[in-house]
Amino acid sequence: MTCLDCKKELSYLDHKSAMDLLGLELCPQHRNRMEKLIRLKKTPKEAIQLYYGLKDAGVNPMLEWWDGKKSVDIAISRVKLNIEVDTEYNAITHKQAINDLEEAMHSFKNGFTTIRIPHVLIKYYLKETVNNILGIMEGLRANIKVL
Repeated sequence: MTCLDCKKELSYLDHKSAMDLLGLELCPQHRNRMEKLIRLKKTPKEAIQLYYGLKDAGVNPMLEWWDGKKSVDIAISRVKLNIEVDTEYNAITHKQAINDLEEAMHSFKNGFTTIRIPHVLIKYYLKETVNNILGIMEGLRANIKVL
């Protein structure tokens, strides 16, 4: 049992505490950082799980990246991809739909692609979600080279 971030050996209590809170093996220092993000930025725990899943796959993601208008759950700047983890997709209103569309427009104007991923997809199908994001990155990388 080691921390996913710093590879520090975890005690049983540290392991249990991090797994209960985030479903990830993190040392107290990194767990506290993630707790702070959840508290201050309302970061979904599934965004943190996806962040570490992408890191494990060799991607260099950024958590809670400021895009000039708002904070994005995860950004992968090399391919200009923003990822939003959607925790309330069941009860979308017309106002939320318009806001989502305007945010996507803002991202496109700045050369970024924004995708929204339902949190349940990450919760139950993390590996498949990471693999699909890797495929999206591959396509974006090919299109960047064409330009």
